[in-house]
Amino acid sequence: MDTQKQKRSAFSGKIGFVLSAAGASVGLGNIWRFPYLAAKYGGGIFLLVYIVLAATFGYTMIVAETALGRMTHKSPVGAFGAFGKKGGLRFGGWINAVIPILIVPYYSVIGGWVIRYLSEYISGHGSELSQDGYFSNFISSGLSAEVCFLIFTVFTLAIIFAGVRNGVERVSKVMMPVLVVLSVVIAGYSVTRPGALEGVKYFLVPNVANFSWMTVVTAMGQMFYSLSIAMGILVTFGSYMKKDVSIEESTENVEVFDTAIAIMAGLMIIPAVFSFSGGDPDTLQAGPALMFITIPKVFESMGFGHVVGILFFLLVLFAAVTSSIALTESAVSTFEDELGWSRERATALIGLIMVALGSLSALGYGPLAGVTVFGMQFLDFFDFLTNSVMMPIAAIAICLLVSRVIGVQKIEEEVTLDGKPFRRKKIFNFMIQYLCPIFAAIILISSVANALGWIAM
Repeated sequence: MDTQKQKRSAFSGKIGFVLSAAGASVGLGNIWRFPYLAAKYGGGIFLLVYIVLAATFGYTMIVAETALGRMTHKSPVGAFGAFGKKGGLRFGGWINAVIPILIVPYYSVIGGWVIRYLSEYISGHGSELSQDGYFSNFISSGLSAEVCFLIFTVFTLAIIFAGVRNGVERVSKVMMPVLVVLSVVIAGYSVTRPGALEGVKYFLVPNVANFSWMTVVTAMGQMFYSLSIAMGILVTFGSYMKKDVSIEESTENVEVFDTAIAIMAGLMIIPAVFSFSGGDPDTLQAGPALMFITIPKVFESMGFGHVVGILFFLLVLFAAVTSSIALTESAVSTFEDELGWSRERATALIGLIMVALGSLSALGYGPLAGVTVFGMQFLDFFDFLTNSVMMPIAAIAICLLVSRVIGVQKIEEEVTLDGKPFRRKKIFNFMIQYLCPIFAAIILISSVANALGWIAM
């Protein structure tokens, strides 16, 4: 164990961990998914529910996963295995490890879509993006979608080859501050458009009339996606964290950073949509199409829309890259730890998996459109499998490991290694033992019920 600790890669310090973990969290889940869910599920009331959940459920899971990684100095499989060789522990470790391996291929496909949109704006063809049918024609094109996906994948793998400090940490330290600046600039421009104030009110002012049970369930599901909970990432990054870095303070920094960017993303998109459509319900209910279909139309109607389009999709690309390298790093770390492979060999294997599974998703709306899994296209299937089924199960496994096997006292000891008190210990203990497993089970059951058509989300 001591030899492994000496050889294991590490972040340079707190800033390196926070920006890398925030980079993992601040991705398409914030810039793309959060705004369309907030628009669809009540605006301000959705935001309020999300913040409460992030400060309790999200906080607890980040602390638990980070502490688990640091105390074992291993990625998910090894972290679970450090406490026994029973089948349940191995299952818990592997499901946390497999999730990023399945997510990053289709995530890279969406990253490729962002590259295409950014290149169109840069080349002066942004007006074409606002044309009806552009997005569907592009993703069904086959070759174009595949090429964009491969470009994004190669860029991600190049960063991973460089290592933890020279790759993951260095890129995060550059991209995250730029992302913040871009989000402030675009949000500032968006909220000053004519008619945008109503969108600001809709997004920031809670309206109880918009509340429903699905608001809570959807906010819980978004929190998993947004905070990178139960993806193996935080366990892996925790294993790179030095012992003198405060887990609790770092967790709070990640929470604030992530939530702030999600709010900025909402201010970038929702007021702009109100300015464009006057708050038309159909436009607000656009869902996943909001960023790739509605937003280009919004930008086309704006003054300086071309410039805003470049800045916006550059921001989205940075967010996608920081998350993709975190997902890939977690996957690579698993093969390094469990098979004893070199970083280069592990990265090469993950690259092959990304190309194989990602190509299915990239071509799934074109040449492979006739091939479905349980009636879903490949990208939709992988998203459902990981986000709606595997991640809640992985979260339950982490809760049971911490509360039933390790014990909350051991987590407290790890959290207080920096000499500072565990200020939110009571919240952590209650959440990890009781509410977090229940919340995760609710997400799992509701997601499966929705897929089976029993409920509508």
